[in-house]
Amino acid sequence: MSYQHQYRDGTHIHFPLGKVVCIGRNYAEHAKELNNPLPSEPLLFIKPGSCVVPLDEGFSIPADRGVVHYEAEIAVLIGKPLSRTPNREEVLDAISGFAPALDLTLRDVQAKLKDKGYPWEVAKAFDGACVLAPFVPGDAVEDLTDIGIRLTINGELRQDGNSGAMLNPIVPMIQHICGHFSLQAGDVLLTGTPAGVGPLHSGDELLLELVGHSRFASRVL
Repeated sequence: MSYQHQYRDGTHIHFPLGKVVCIGRNYAEHAKELNNPLPSEPLLFIKPGSCVVPLDEGFSIPADRGVVHYEAEIAVLIGKPLSRTPNREEVLDAISGFAPALDLTLRDVQAKLKDKGYPWEVAKAFDGACVLAPFVPGDAVEDLTDIGIRLTINGELRQDGNSGAMLNPIVPMIQHICGHFSLQAGDVLLTGTPAGVGPLHSGDELLLELVGHSRFASRVL
């Protein structure tokens, strides 16, 4: 999987998909629904690029590892390298696109890992654990503090959130990440999920929206 970035001077560059950097508990109501405390600073974890699958062709979920939860999220595609302490203008210039995405979680597995104080990767980084829709250009989104994310399953609205409710807004979040490790062209950020997460089942019909920008139908195979 690869993506195209358009620079402000009109030139284009293609780059392969990199790592997926995720932020946990970035919406207070979601943390509350899972009885999780709010973190004192951004809670980061990483999914490998190998776990990414496209949304539009339908996707599979593990059938033998317990409950699989959906988490609708705003995905941010990075189109230029960022490191150390980029200023706001550098961060905005490096954002190549936005898309709706699903962060899939093996919830039973995660609960056991959390009980033992272990890392979450087994529950968060399995093959197919990041479902990405196509990206709209970064400059199509005028206000990063007012991006809607919406998920409907089998005709029922399950999640309806907005970036304005994030505990860590997108630009400061990226700056914080770069204070710990660099971001490369092709990296994707998953910016947290609003309340309403729940289990997925084979045959579920999904409608995933970046409100006002894109909407995609898919299904669990």
